Amino acid sequence: MAQGATTSKEELLAEFRAEYEKIQSRLSENQQLIEQSQLEVDRLRERNVAISTQLRRIESNFDTVPRSDIKAAYDDALDAKTRLLTMQGQLEKLRGNQEELQVFEQLLGRLLSSVEGITPDILSARSLSSSTDAQGDGGSLSTQAIVRIVEAQEVERQRLARQMHDGPAQSLTNFILQSEICQRLFDRNPDRAGEELNNLKTAASSTFQKVRDFIFDLRPMMLDDLGLVPTIRRYVEAYQEKTAIDAQLNILGDERRLPSHIEVMMFRSIQQIMANARDNMNAKYVNIVLDVGPEWLKASIDHDGRGFDPELALTGDTDQEGFGLRTLKERIELVGGSFEVTSAEDENSRFVILLPAS
Repeated sequence: MAQGATTSKEELLAEFRAEYEKIQSRLSENQQLIEQSQLEVDRLRERNVAISTQLRRIESNFDTVPRSDIKAAYDDALDAKTRLLTMQGQLEKLRGNQEELQVFEQLLGRLLSSVEGITPDILSARSLSSSTDAQGDGGSLSTQAIVRIVEAQEVERQRLARQMHDGPAQSLTNFILQSEICQRLFDRNPDRAGEELNNLKTAASSTFQKVRDFIFDLRPMMLDDLGLVPTIRRYVEAYQEKTAIDAQLNILGDERRLPSHIEVMMFRSIQQIMANARDNMNAKYVNIVLDVGPEWLKASIDHDGRGFDPELALTGDTDQEGFGLRTLKERIELVGGSFEVTSAEDENSRFVILLPAS
């Protein structure tokens, strides 16, 4: 009996180790792709700056510049912007994949440590089965929790895909049509061609801003460059500008850089709660207090949206009632944090997130 249990444990450990090594290898390969893509994005940004300078010179001398030069300049501008947006999208996708791989690497690491700590005498088929159905003291996630996290990520990807298809993707199609119209008008009606180019420029600027908003929602670059506090400030400002919700932010403690996975987790958590307040809770105001302590990072989010049952939201069979709060709680606990919710009908809702600061 003990020999069979020992064999089962060794097989399980071997499987975990093999998968763990695969993920580490994928993390390394993905990081190399991220670095290469970042270099390409930087190069394309420099190219866009140079082309923008050239376009400003053309606009200031529009009547004297040959039509062929104008057409070539605008073709270059459209191509450069399209390439930059494509590479930025690829870079954000790679970074998103990297985050997911890091989460699963941590999960497998904990599972591996947990299994290595089990004695052969108690390792049986039943204990192995139960360990996959319930959350252990070591902080590992259950299979159901992993499924919910993956499903939540896929739902978010589908939402962004629909928005990209209905917004920027459709606009890029229109750009192609407008550029073709401009080509035909240059020889027949130069004045009209100039008007169409101005319209194209306005539409491109508007679409570019929308794409930047999508990229920020997906993974704000300033989170890597400047850290959590500046990114939260920018997000709250944009949130208030684009909605009718009064959003207030107070920062306490020492503003400093924190481990990357902690900054990402806190930003995503605040972002999700504020999005729920806007989209599902009909809130009129949101107040965020972010306290950067020496050992803990704490965020308290209050809003006046409709109340709900916190127990059902966090422990019910479905995640729908809490709009992803159950999955959010599990993700926070995965990195050693805690998540508390207080809410009731006709009362303000409060969300408290506590994450280790190191």
